[in-house]
Amino acid sequence: MKKGLLILLFSLALAAAQAQCSICTKTAQQLGEKPAKGLNSGIIYLMLTPLAIIGIVGYRWWRRNHEEGEA
Repeated sequence: MKKGLLILLFSLALAAAQAQCSICTKTAQQLGEKPAKGLNSGIIYLMLTPLAIIGIVGYRWWRRNHEEGEA
């Protein structure tokens, strides 16, 4: 339970992160402040989508194995 809560809090902290590769940073500097924020939001969105899918699949796998162990 504690690990799940820790993972949830960590993933929420990632949503607020300002993460960009060097090429995206250079492009964002040329765009200006408002478009750069949109670009960063798009990068975060693209990062979270596969992580959410992996998390859902992992949780379902864990739940199925946990239920089989109790029976």
